[in-house]
Amino acid sequence: MYTGKHAHLRPLQPAFIMAATGETVTYRELEARANRLAHLFRSRGLNRLDHYSIFMENNSRYLEACGAGERSGLYYTCVNSYLTASELAYILTNSQSRILITSRAKLDVAREALKECPHVELCVVTDGEGESDRIVGLQQATSGLPATPIADEWLGTAMLYSSGTTGRPKGIVRPLPEQPPVQNLPLFDFLIKLWEYREGMIYLSPAPLYHSAPQAAVNLTIRMGGTVIIMESFDPERYLELVQKWGITHTQLVPTMFSRMLKLPEEVRRRYDLSSLEIAIHAAAPCPAAVKDDIIKWWGPIIHEYYGATEGLGFTACNSTEWLAHRGTVGRVLLGDLHILDEEMKPCPAGTAGTVWFKTATPFEYFNDPAKTAEARSTDGAMSTVGDVGYVDGDGYLYLTDRATFMIISGGVNIYPQECENLLITHPKIADAAVFGVPNPDLGEEVKAVVQPMPGVSPGQELADELIAFCSQSLSRQKVPRSIDFEAELPRLPTGKLYKRLLRDRYWGNKTSRIV
Repeated sequence: MYTGKHAHLRPLQPAFIMAATGETVTYRELEARANRLAHLFRSRGLNRLDHYSIFMENNSRYLEACGAGERSGLYYTCVNSYLTASELAYILTNSQSRILITSRAKLDVAREALKECPHVELCVVTDGEGESDRIVGLQQATSGLPATPIADEWLGTAMLYSSGTTGRPKGIVRPLPEQPPVQNLPLFDFLIKLWEYREGMIYLSPAPLYHSAPQAAVNLTIRMGGTVIIMESFDPERYLELVQKWGITHTQLVPTMFSRMLKLPEEVRRRYDLSSLEIAIHAAAPCPAAVKDDIIKWWGPIIHEYYGATEGLGFTACNSTEWLAHRGTVGRVLLGDLHILDEEMKPCPAGTAGTVWFKTATPFEYFNDPAKTAEARSTDGAMSTVGDVGYVDGDGYLYLTDRATFMIISGGVNIYPQECENLLITHPKIADAAVFGVPNPDLGEEVKAVVQPMPGVSPGQELADELIAFCSQSLSRQKVPRSIDFEAELPRLPTGKLYKRLLRDRYWGNKTSRIV
């Protein structure tokens, strides 16, 4: 979060405000904090292209932890704050992080992970006291360090990890040019123009700051001289309240947030003035068409959607007008060269689903893992994929059908479960849904749904039968779940992505093959 000229042009303007507490950090304060931490990095021997990690909940020290690396030429890894100690240890080791920045809330997990990570030289607790030479308090560690920039400023950037929903998380590293931090990466300049980031904008961030999308959005808001309102966690009515309270102009959400707001009572939804909103962006997970229809009717044609993996292979986008004319699309390609290919790497005709490939818009590698990098690329190295499945219509608009990993093969029929998930989530008694294949001795696999009922709704066979009948009205027989199980809460990441592998694996056990 690079403050740049704005620390001097608008020193007393809030760079960000914490939604729950109202704690305000000005541009001048954020600049000073980031500089002190950058000096700490240099004093500990971290030089350009070195790595460190951040493991925290959304809090008032998060942005300086990122900003210090962004002005020091470092790669910083923002770690999912819900990980276990062993999962954290894996990322610390894999990323070759030399410093870990954490909080009191996450210190117990961090302390346990550090036992497996002798290469991590220092753990900085942003809001607590030190307890050893290795685990130190931020205030103590940066006391006496200059609030002015380090002498050798270079542009740094995040090295984020894939969500890990289909296996071990992978570090995504992009080439980092030798340039001053005031110069943005080309991709970010593109996003500023696309979504009309500007001075004086007020951005509401409801998602975890460790995720790539809010990372980029918050960064660009501050680079443009706006103010960020950071929600510590998402609550649907609280979100609407904040839009009205702060006159929010820009925001980015995930479809589950739309769904939860739409399920608020009508009188609650009408209670709040949302007229300040200019642009609302969503991505990260497929949005059911019915949900998107309803949010556009409610908020107006300000909804923008995009598709782009963290890897930066390519980028598609559409505004509300385009989406209404091409319901279900994730947009037309704006960066990269899009190709839909079958298993033999031959082009699929318009309307036919295949694997989504891009001639990569921005170069990337999986950090220290040439094998995984090679798996994501075509044999000639010209194209890359993350395994998503989709098709392009006659007008060049991309539609995603599913992740290839979760395709169900039942009786020789390929079934992409996203369609059923999108339908189930529209049922008034359902809060969340997951659909995947489970073993069937005759068909190979059959379609299973696991759903989270709305509060006050009783799970059971009667509800299961109702949901199966509901699906049968809109889906072909092969796509309809043969059975439905219930969970109090599905394992959905705070970013909005469904951790479906955890559910599916319960039914497959230790089978190495998903073909019965």
